[in-house]
Amino acid sequence: MKALLSFSAGMALLAVAPLTTQAQISTPQPSPKSTIQQRVGLTDITITYSRPSAKGRVIFGDSTSKAIVPYAKRWRTGANNSTTIKFSDDVTVEGKKVAAGEYALYTIPGKTTWTVVLSKDTKQGGNVANYKAADNVASFSVKPYKTTVKAETFTINFSDLTPATANVDMLWETTGAKFKVVADVDPKVVAQIDEKVTKNASPSTNDLAAAAVYYYDNDKDLKQALTWMQKANEKDPKFWNVHTEAKIRMKMKDYKGALTAAEQSRTLAQSAKNTDYVKMNDEIIAAAKKNGAK
Repeated sequence: MKALLSFSAGMALLAVAPLTTQAQISTPQPSPKSTIQQRVGLTDITITYSRPSAKGRVIFGDSTSKAIVPYAKRWRTGANNSTTIKFSDDVTVEGKKVAAGEYALYTIPGKTTWTVVLSKDTKQGGNVANYKAADNVASFSVKPYKTTVKAETFTINFSDLTPATANVDMLWETTGAKFKVVADVDPKVVAQIDEKVTKNASPSTNDLAAAAVYYYDNDKDLKQALTWMQKANEKDPKFWNVHTEAKIRMKMKDYKGALTAAEQSRTLAQSAKNTDYVKMNDEIIAAAKKNGAK
């Protein structure tokens, strides 16, 4: 009888178990989480935030306007958890040195000025009353601006990219504010060139060309850039590398040499059926001839 009762109890537990282990119902969040990443120079920047929508409400305004984000009040720059920004390397943010790491991104919006703060405390979320200034790693002011296109949902993106810089743009309704991040690119690239080209007895064609292009793009020693590119073009000239040689010579005002290189690159590009490079070489040829090259 006892065995029968134990068996019956066990079966009852098995019957109920599925009910207690079922997953909770998942529903869409009103402010969904978003993660965006951008490489700036050689540095990866990752921003994680939640995106509230306007839904007809006043977004930014003074205390009498019932704004969602009142002026002069600290804001988590999104919804739900703290908005975070992570740098894989040391960077400069609006002139402030910031070490590699992850930080909370807080803002204090105002009608004419926003204060932007990077904080070591990434766990506060909306509990900004307990904010500690001692956790600040950088604080700076930026000017808000009016946008031409309405952003119904709060948006953070990267804009105005260059090989070493980017703006972090925060947009909601018709208001925008942005700050500039500068990656420390040059020392890293120069160190690679030193290792792979300068101190290497047999540098590869690709490394020689890359070093020459970097020197050309960043207004460094053009004679050295030309030497590297000539070496890259000695055995197996590629139309794009010979074109870069033409550009270096033009910058050095060696118009005759630029004309010769551009004509060679044009012939190679025609054989490769690359009309873009044919056109770019035609432009250098015309410019070189304009400066007296024959």
